[in-house]
Parts: sequence; structure tokens; C-alpha cells
Amino acid sequence: MANFRSVAAVGRSLETLLTARFAVEQPIDTKSATAKLIQTDDLDNAESKLTLPVITILLYRVDFNKTMRASWAAVGAVDGRAHLPVDMHFLLTAWAENAEEEHLLIGRTMQIIDQVGSLSGPLLWPTADWQPNEVVQFYLEDVATDDLMRTFESLVCDFRLSIPYLARIVVVSTSDGIAMPDVLTHVQGIRPDVAPVEMGSGP
Repeated sequence: MANFRSVAAVGRSLETLLTARFAVEQPIDTKSATAKLIQTDDLDNAESKLTLPVITILLYRVDFNKTMRASWAAVGAVDGRAHLPVDMHFLLTAWAENAEEEHLLIGRTMQIIDQVGSLSGPLLWPTADWQPNEVVQFYLEDVATDDLMRTFESLVCDFRLSIPYLARIVVVSTSDGIAMPDVLTHVQGIRPDVAPVEMGSGP
């Protein structure tokens, strides 16, 4: 399964996909739109730093997937590797010279992601050691307006037209199995070469 680099690779995959599809059909006539990965610090005076028009991709939260965590723990018990299934929460924001161009950017972005639906094989950035059967799906996340506004309140910019997307499931795995030590050797007062005495037995 994919290694720790998968977290970075998902964002890079989305950036590459959107930029490539924009090139095929530009959302704004006579202008070349792109997609760009950013971090929260980039939002400070972002319009002076970005080349418009652009869709920025901000990973603002990573959670473990509660539904699949137990299943992947069972897999780890068999192969001796750690497997952590995570959900990645992205905020895609439109930056353009006017409202109509921002709307066009958002519309084209949603069209591309809905058409593709998931990333697998050559669409996944190759640095994460993906397996042939691994797939990362993208969903338009149901985030209440108040929650989205609160997200912007915690950032260093005013509210912008944005769409929240959820990428799941990204499984972060270790490369090799981990040898589990004998528990008895780590319990104080118990020697592994001496059989334990049953409780309640006499001398």
C-alpha cells in the first residue's frame, strides 16, 4: 500500500489533473487558468502572489477514517505493517479578476472532478509507491455555510468563493512488517525463562 508520501501525492495529483484539463478546455476565454497547491500562509495577500486566474488547493484537515480503521487494523495484524486510513479535506478556491470569471473557474473545476470521480493508476502522483489497485475518490463535501465561514475566520484572508472536497480513502502504510516483542519480557518482575505461578496455588 501507499507510504507516508501519499498525503502529499494526493494534493499534487489533483493539482496536475486540474491544470491538464484546464489546458484542454479553458474555463475563461483568452486566459490560461491553472491549479496551485497552497498552505495557509500563502493566503496572506494571496492576490499579489498568485497568477490569475487560478484555483488554489488547500489541505486544511486530515482525519482517520472511523469506518475503515478497524478493518485496516485487522490487515495489519496479518501482515505486520501499520495501515492508517485517512480522509483528506480540501478547500478549492477561485481567484480571478471578477465574479463571473470566478464562477467559470468553479464550474469547470466541479465538472472535471465529477467527470473523473476518482484517481488511480497514472493519475496518482507516483512518489507514494501506490499499488495497482489503489483508488482515491473525491466527493463534494457537505459543509454547512456557518462551518465554512468559521474556517475562513481562522485563516488570514477574507471569505472567498470556495468548494470543499473530501478525498478518501488514503491508506498510509509502513514499508515493512514490525516485529512485535514478547510482552512478558517487558513486564517488571516476570522472567521469560520462568513459568508463571497460577493464582491461588500453594507453595
